[in-house]
Amino acid sequence: MSPTRYSEEQPSRAEVDALTGPTVIEFGANWCGICAAAQPAITQALAAHPALRHLKVEDGRGRPLGRSFGVKLWPTLVMLRDGREVARVVRPAGVAEIAEALAPLSGEL
Repeated sequence: MSPTRYSEEQPSRAEVDALTGPTVIEFGANWCGICAAAQPAITQALAAHPALRHLKVEDGRGRPLGRSFGVKLWPTLVMLRDGREVARVVRPAGVAEIAEALAPLSGEL
């Protein structure tokens, strides 16, 4: 099974701000080698939280959602609770780093 690709469709910032509950937005690009290399760790960390909303959003020039979050490097995972950022991981080095960033959401998962 191939990993889920980053979606060209993306919600507006207003839609993201209105989300309820825990959400992870993963910013990256389908051609990004660093993003591809990080997928096993991201997949493993998120597998422990099957009810967590996970949005994979393609980022880059002209992509307003990533700019609104100040994304500069890929992959970047932004952890949200009710549309507000509570943690972030940039270019995760492993499962433990992602799991630690998910901790502020753990009471809701």
